[in-house]
Amino acid sequence: MSRSGDEPPVTIPRDPARDAARRELSKRMYHENDPSWFQRALNAFWDWVEELFSKASTATPGGTLGLVVVVVAVLAALGALWWRLGTPRRGPVSAPTLFDNRPRSAADHRAAAQAHAAQGHWNQAVQERMRAVVRALEERALLDIRPGRTADEAATEAGRSLPDHKDRLRAAARDFDDVAYGGRPGSEESYRHLTELDHDLDRSKPHLVSSTGGSRTDDATDRDTRRGAAE
Repeated sequence: MSRSGDEPPVTIPRDPARDAARRELSKRMYHENDPSWFQRALNAFWDWVEELFSKASTATPGGTLGLVVVVVAVLAALGALWWRLGTPRRGPVSAPTLFDNRPRSAADHRAAAQAHAAQGHWNQAVQERMRAVVRALEERALLDIRPGRTADEAATEAGRSLPDHKDRLRAAARDFDDVAYGGRPGSEESYRHLTELDHDLDRSKPHLVSSTGGSRTDDATDRDTRRGAAE
């Protein structure tokens, strides 16, 4: 539309003009293609990561390459630590059983323990040696064969017939539970103590409680000697 020469131009003050522009731009039609809140948050996160790496690369000798080397070294160290200690496990609510469903002899458990110890796998070595100790006592009929027995129960029961070793048996049971279910790493020292206990128990003679309350040994020679004296 033409404007007459004597009509003044239309002017709008700055503040009302700015408010009018904001109202116009706030209409939905201008924001249909805007990124979602999730996309905006994701973009902000990646911008933060990029800025972080940029600052770290400038502070690391060798720049970006040096930063990559440091990150790879840290990941390798964490992986080695994870492999050495295994997956962390929470302590059990109730005491777990000592054996699994695969019946093996004491000799089998000893061989497995020695193989793990030769490779420095002390977690497995400690567990297998404790199983060898208990299985050997079962094979000597000093413990009845009971699949659901725990390490603590085995140590308590064996301590009655082997009182000279009851404290070492309980300590061995604690080591087994700590390593197998408590998340504590096994050690060469724990394995060595278990091995010495296994050897000492193999050479020891049990003290069995008789029906009259007295104690006796299972030494056949002593029984025969007493029988001959009575005759």
